[in-house]
Amino acid sequence: MNQGINIFLAVIGGVFLAMQGGLNAQLGMHLKSPVLATLVAFVFSSLFALVIVASSLKGGVDISLFKSVPIYLWFSGAFFSVLGISLYYHTIPRLGISTMISLGLFGQLVFSTVAGHFGWFGLPKEPFEFKRILGVTAMTIGILLINKK
Repeated sequence: MNQGINIFLAVIGGVFLAMQGGLNAQLGMHLKSPVLATLVAFVFSSLFALVIVASSLKGGVDISLFKSVPIYLWFSGAFFSVLGISLYYHTIPRLGISTMISLGLFGQLVFSTVAGHFGWFGLPKEPFEFKRILGVTAMTIGILLINKK
């Protein structure tokens, strides 16, 4: 796939995450529980994913793939997803969507830069280089400016 298309899809994915954060934060306010809103969101997300998988699979699922997955990978991503999403739904109504998303982005930026440098999670290493450090610094300054009162 063309790299330009991948960049476009990444930006659209970010837009969708901000939208779902705002909408589901409202759901959490109506339900008076960000964790309950997270549960509802994940139930419906599972249903949507099931429909997409069922309509896109050709030839079924190779069950042997399931056996090859390390046990911790079945739950660890979901655990951090529930925590992170619940925190989004809790803080968006208190901080505002742009503040929450920008601070959440800062957390993602710092963690992903460190994780990429060391190649955590078996992903390709992306070493600290001057341009990368300059970019993280510029984005951090931007996030600080967004949140300056």
